[in-house]
Amino acid sequence: MELDLGAMASMIGVSVPVLRFLLCFIATVPVSFVWRLIPGGPAVKNLYAAVTGVVLSYLSFGASSNLHFLVPMLCGYGAMVVYRERCGLVTFVLAMGYLIGCHVYYMSGDAWKEGGIDATGALMVLTLKVISCAINYNDGLLKEEDLRESQKKNRLLELPTITEYFGYCLCCGSHFAGPVFEIKDYLNWTEKKGIWTASDKGKSPSPYWPALRAILQAVICMGLYLYLSPHFPLTRFTEPIYQEWGFWKRISYQYMAGFTARWKYYFIWSISESSIIISGLGFSGWTNSSPPKARWDRAKNVDILGVELATSSVQLPLVWNIQVSTWLRHYVYDRLVQKGKKPGFFQLLATQTVSAVWHGLYPGYMIFFVQTALMIAGSRVLYKWQQSLPPKMAIVKNLLVFINFLYTLMVLNCSAAGFMVLSFHETLTAYKSVYFIATIVPVTLILLGKIIKPARPARTKARKEE
Repeated sequence: MELDLGAMASMIGVSVPVLRFLLCFIATVPVSFVWRLIPGGPAVKNLYAAVTGVVLSYLSFGASSNLHFLVPMLCGYGAMVVYRERCGLVTFVLAMGYLIGCHVYYMSGDAWKEGGIDATGALMVLTLKVISCAINYNDGLLKEEDLRESQKKNRLLELPTITEYFGYCLCCGSHFAGPVFEIKDYLNWTEKKGIWTASDKGKSPSPYWPALRAILQAVICMGLYLYLSPHFPLTRFTEPIYQEWGFWKRISYQYMAGFTARWKYYFIWSISESSIIISGLGFSGWTNSSPPKARWDRAKNVDILGVELATSSVQLPLVWNIQVSTWLRHYVYDRLVQKGKKPGFFQLLATQTVSAVWHGLYPGYMIFFVQTALMIAGSRVLYKWQQSLPPKMAIVKNLLVFINFLYTLMVLNCSAAGFMVLSFHETLTAYKSVYFIATIVPVTLILLGKIIKPARPARTKARKEE
């Protein structure tokens, strides 16, 4: 078996551990399909979800992986049982602390760069699940008038059973690479409540075509990644030939390196999307069209065209790693905003810092996510200038839209070098090669935004006059 895996791995250009992970990861699709066919009540489905998650984790990462997963799961459940009043905060500290410890011990980023893999990536997804579950159980004690809409929707009034909790945490369709979803949705699906209740719209919608479409997308994404990656290696940033290139060639290479790397993530998330859809859990309701059509957005983790053609940096969290961005907004960003006050740069920076720590304690991650906070803040300045222009200045307005598009394209891909190379030396080398343009331009825009205050939109003025 090992020899066969070795031959197959060398044929597609990956290591044996990565191939083993990919095979188990792709297996989540048929395993999730069987999940919808399991006879019996919710308890049986929860048990199936937990057992298949454990088995696939063992086959992919080894026995130690499940022991690692058990730690934050037990911390979260224990906190909900013993100290409900603060179980969200306790779980956040313990689960995130354990994840950071694993990041430090395994230094997974180095292994990933060298073709290795471990369970830390799956542990990252699990960490978000146990934290959100505990926070939602904590929210169940609060008065409804003090809650945001997302809190009202996701709060838990009763403690999930241990099988419900384990099934949610280890659900094989999302266990390896996401997407992150709420335990309330998981419970409603297993119990056929909410949008999964039989309705006058007829039988449950068929998941087969949406799931197949996600698989086809995954095949295309992997094909593009395998074709492009040999032409744009990350090692090029520290090679002498790279330093001999002119500025525009270096910045073009940084764009192509970032562009190439993204297709790997598109592939992973497309497989996850297919897995969740085929189980039925990916169903997110019906459109208002006539006749109504089924929506399958719950498992959607990326909008490829939305990322590559984003006209503003503010749009990126809405189209890239969508479910994690949603998690960060609900459980970090919104909760740092005091009641009655508007969010500012502090909330944005704190949220991006949590995201950086969640990814790992590499300088490249830290620098990249600070850069993205600056990038978004700079893009907001351009957007405010754009919105303040009257209709008669449509040409200037469209020019600012185009400038914001180029700004997002340039800053994102130059900043992404840090996310990919990880080490401080390589990150600094890549940034320095393009004269720190991805830092200087956003900071300049932020400062200009303090000086050049945009006028309020004409529409607002007209309303005031009325």
